[in-house]
Amino acid sequence: MGSPAVSVVVPTHQRPELMRRAVASVVAQDYDGEVEVIVVFDACEPFVPDVELPERRTLRVVSNRRTRGLAGARNTGIVEAAHDFVAFLDDDDWWLPGKLTAQMPLFDRPEHPVLVGTAAVFDDGEHQHERPVPFDLVTHDELLRDRMAGLHSSTFVLRRDAMLGDLGLVDEELPGSYGEDYDLLLRSSAITPIPVANQPLVSVTWSQSSYFFGRWGAYAEGLEYLCATHPGFEQDPKAQGRIAAQIAFARAAHGDRALARSWVRRSIRRDPTQVKAWLALAISLRLVSVTWVVAMVQRAGRGI
Repeated sequence: MGSPAVSVVVPTHQRPELMRRAVASVVAQDYDGEVEVIVVFDACEPFVPDVELPERRTLRVVSNRRTRGLAGARNTGIVEAAHDFVAFLDDDDWWLPGKLTAQMPLFDRPEHPVLVGTAAVFDDGEHQHERPVPFDLVTHDELLRDRMAGLHSSTFVLRRDAMLGDLGLVDEELPGSYGEDYDLLLRSSAITPIPVANQPLVSVTWSQSSYFFGRWGAYAEGLEYLCATHPGFEQDPKAQGRIAAQIAFARAAHGDRALARSWVRRSIRRDPTQVKAWLALAISLRLVSVTWVVAMVQRAGRGI
């Protein structure tokens, strides 16, 4: 029996050259199974990118027919997919050689995983920062305490039948689609642990061209939604402290100073070691600027 076929969903919005690079990185994979690429155009006119298709590679373009935004576009592609496994790739990211070949055998593990990831390398235009995942098998409790940035959505492959069944589709109710990838990780890991091909097999664009860069209000609303919908955060003080600190920082960066300080209190009551909570407090008191903090963190190869 050969390698399983994979459908790859590439949502895009008015970034034709970046999208073409993403598609080219998929069809160039050395994987010996069939690969279908579905480019989902969100609120823009669809066209077929000029990409040479090797044998066992197909390409389709469709328009997002669901909720406008990333979640609706992903779900359009999942429903359209012809194969049993569905992968995600953002239009400004690209896959590195060997990604599917390293990743797909992990679906044969005895846990019968519904999602398999890889590590990633984050490219800010000047430097590349490798982000390995702390564990080769990631549990739900570990994900509550650590988002694990290396597990980026562009690394995901999922079982399509799970997404159409017990796991469910990408949550289109998430404000602005922010955190849809983390929500999927939490829901998937609640069913079965997530295996990781722990090599940097995806290049993630990490710059001001990224869709959520600097959108602090959407960032805060998405995190508040996740905090309210995943009961594990309330049950684990460390997890609650961490996500509350992130919300506090986003609220402070957005200028919601009083609301930020309420989240700071919530965070440090549960975990006083949360550095982001203290940074949020400093920003809310105008002791430091969010621009300076973000620049210092990014210089260290990290994100907020």
